[in-house]
Amino acid sequence: MNILTKVACACLLCIFAFSNVQAQKKGFAFGIKGGVNLSRLTMGDVFTTRYDENGNPYLGYDGKEVRDNLKESFNTRTGAVGGVWMRFGKTIFIQPEVLVSTKGGSFKIIQNDQETPVEKTINVKYSNIDVPLLIGLKGGPFRILAGPVTSFRIGDNQRLRDAFKYYTSDLNNAMSEATFGYQLGAGLDLGNFSLDVRKEGSFTNLASFQVSGQPINGGASLKQKVSSWQVTLGLKLF
Repeated sequence: MNILTKVACACLLCIFAFSNVQAQKKGFAFGIKGGVNLSRLTMGDVFTTRYDENGNPYLGYDGKEVRDNLKESFNTRTGAVGGVWMRFGKTIFIQPEVLVSTKGGSFKIIQNDQETPVEKTINVKYSNIDVPLLIGLKGGPFRILAGPVTSFRIGDNQRLRDAFKYYTSDLNNAMSEATFGYQLGAGLDLGNFSLDVRKEGSFTNLASFQVSGQPINGGASLKQKVSSWQVTLGLKLF
């Protein structure tokens, strides 16, 4: 099942699940929105063993397995977000959205395959189709809302893949197509315009693979997640 099919199914499920809410005539709105993401990757610090395409460990200059140190960075990356939203209900409402979103971050690799370790910074940027399904409470012009979000990868700058190919022989499983997370935040409605500020986090990993060929300490693994703030300006069309 390709990405477009998954997105179409998600949209149909949203419409079907909340068609009864619209039928009760408790309010409906439809609009567009756009803004920015401020995101970073979280992973901690971990030593990893490099692997070639056949799953065999790389050997360093002294014949030992090459073990690199991956370290998270607190630097944030700025990306864009835009799409459509629907709102069913007035005081208590349900708000599904379909957004094209660019996120990213950075991490450092300290390469130990030479006598002198070399540090490199990997800047990651990738694009998703995000499908949030939010429940909110509205009082006057103010709103609070929260809910799950499903993300489908539609592209990246390849630097993440290029970096991780050294650490796993099964890159497709290490970087799954769909990830799941949450959004929570607040909004302000002024006429047909709306301003939203949200915190977004991950339930599942952007990438995950074993630290070495065998589990360590009960199965230690590298797990990268993305954390971001999102600020958007929306326009209600009807």
